[in-house]
Amino acid sequence: MGGVNAAMEVGKHRLEFVLGSAGELWSEANEPRAIKRLAKRLAQAGCVRVLIEGGSYQNVLVAALRAAELPVVIINPRLVREFAKSISQLAKTDHIDARVLALYGERVQPPVHELPDEQSQALRALWVRREELIEMLVMEQNRLEHAAKTLHRELRAHIDYLRNQIKHADDGLDRAVRDSALWDSYELLSSVPGVGPVLSVALLSDLPELGRLNRREIAALAGVAPFNQDSGTLRGQGKIEGGRLRCSTSPRWPQCAAIQCSNPFISACGLAVNRPRSHWSRPCAACCSFSMRCLKAIRAGGHHVPREAAGAIQAQTWSGACRRGEDWLRPTAGCASNP
Repeated sequence: MGGVNAAMEVGKHRLEFVLGSAGELWSEANEPRAIKRLAKRLAQAGCVRVLIEGGSYQNVLVAALRAAELPVVIINPRLVREFAKSISQLAKTDHIDARVLALYGERVQPPVHELPDEQSQALRALWVRREELIEMLVMEQNRLEHAAKTLHRELRAHIDYLRNQIKHADDGLDRAVRDSALWDSYELLSSVPGVGPVLSVALLSDLPELGRLNRREIAALAGVAPFNQDSGTLRGQGKIEGGRLRCSTSPRWPQCAAIQCSNPFISACGLAVNRPRSHWSRPCAACCSFSMRCLKAIRAGGHHVPREAAGAIQAQTWSGACRRGEDWLRPTAGCASNP
């Protein structure tokens, strides 16, 4: 593919960028005026993609590049580091990282995906904050169990504060969803038995590709699809790996509840893959994969699905998989995961 692959190493105070792996290296301050100059320069260069490693300091930069209609690609830093090791590039500096990132773009040619809009980013920020509050609440409850009595009053006060903040976070999520263009999709997903308000928000904010990717890709991207572990005549047990971290953990507990009582098709899927003395995560992983396929089909329809219709779509997905003789614990053979 022709065109220039621009790469940027984003730091807290400086931006190192290069046009092509063998091009000239520049450095700019990580501040709005310098970013505007940089965006103008990249627009004139005719870049086929602008590669940036995911991190915490690139938000203003990505917004400016999107405003300039540049093809921005956010890359997982782990993939770039492993690529550098594969070409025996063990040294690591900001300058080297920028050139390695540009070379990664030239060799791998990662596709340019549509980035989330401002509403989706705000919704995800609220959801992530709620998840962080829950994590802090669990840590404080664990501390209370083993803490000295002199600390109990302080810990209980903090636990009450965190519970109140989680309640406010739930209210903020509800308002944000109702005021956004995602409200129809939220109602659509919530109509499925086993998918509640929190999981619906998690899927909308962290998995916007739901409904556009095929069943194998969406299961891999959600982090609920085991990958083959085969070599020669050895047939190993598939293992779940990759995917988006927060998104991969969100569906599991709701699916456990759906297996037990609320959804007959998910329960049937869990029973179909259960084995004597097997870990509980085996049927849970299969049910999460099945649910992702159903949600993909439901959201791809683009209209409100009543509870009965959602069950019919799940029944159709289940019967089709049974006819094909699919192994629910091997849904992604040969499918790449994109965390």
